[in-house]
Amino acid sequence: MLETSHLQASRNLPFKPPFDWQRMLNFFAARMTAGVEAVVEGVYLRNIEFKGSVGTLSVAMAPSQDHLIATVHGEVSRHIDDLVEPISHMFDLYAAPDDIDRCLSVDPWLASLVQKRPGLRVPGAFSGFELVVRTIVGQQVSVKGATTIVGRLVQRAGVQVPESPVEQLAWRFPTPDALARVDLDKIGMPGKRVETLQRVAAAVASGEISLNVSHGDEVAQLRRQLLAMPGIGPWTVEYIAMRAWRDPDAWPASDLVLMNLMTQHDPSLTRLALHKVRAEAWKPWRAYAAMHIWNSAADVAGKAKGG
Repeated sequence: MLETSHLQASRNLPFKPPFDWQRMLNFFAARMTAGVEAVVEGVYLRNIEFKGSVGTLSVAMAPSQDHLIATVHGEVSRHIDDLVEPISHMFDLYAAPDDIDRCLSVDPWLASLVQKRPGLRVPGAFSGFELVVRTIVGQQVSVKGATTIVGRLVQRAGVQVPESPVEQLAWRFPTPDALARVDLDKIGMPGKRVETLQRVAAAVASGEISLNVSHGDEVAQLRRQLLAMPGIGPWTVEYIAMRAWRDPDAWPASDLVLMNLMTQHDPSLTRLALHKVRAEAWKPWRAYAAMHIWNSAADVAGKAKGG
């Protein structure tokens, strides 16, 4: 799948089983940015840039099913040890599934969902900026629609990869500066959303906002920063918190799929405030509750719902 090169390094990434690898791949496959990412024969692939070096990342489940194997090709392979943590976060390998499932299973509805999908994780993101772009584009747009528009952004502002070792990986995602400056006329988004996207890209490019943060006070501050920006609402921030900042209790309360499914299960949940009260019982793992509820719709429809 990838050409063998001396510029290559691999690491085993352990996790606590169970781990639903196929659902993780399904989630990424439904949202992958054409040219930047690919899922091929059970392997996740993407172009990456890290600490000024570029290359290709591949992640696969080990035959023993007790760890993932991350392989980095190209000059970025020199940073393999520093990449272990961000890749582990991307695939939610630090999760404690027994604790999460035990907590959520107190609720009979979620107990039935957890039983059907043991080892369900919250898919992360390799790049916080990339996920922010995806999330802003995805405001009030279907998963498929958002994926199409993000692909157009890459074509307009991304960097082509000459002689890529993987046919599907011909682009790197746009830098914040490139996306802030590019002409996005007729990209397929409302003008206000284009303004929001480029405003955030400019803030990241200038250093005003740093999206790669850890838990705690930094996340709380970043939530406030983004919410203060025009065009950024609670749904956007909570979805970013789920996937980019690894907040296990992030809850995109106004997500229409979540709200509709919760109301279908309990018709007394007639407004957002009641949905929020119901979700309080799922703390401190509401992000995982969201994944289970989204997946329940995906199972019925045969599609990737949510986010």
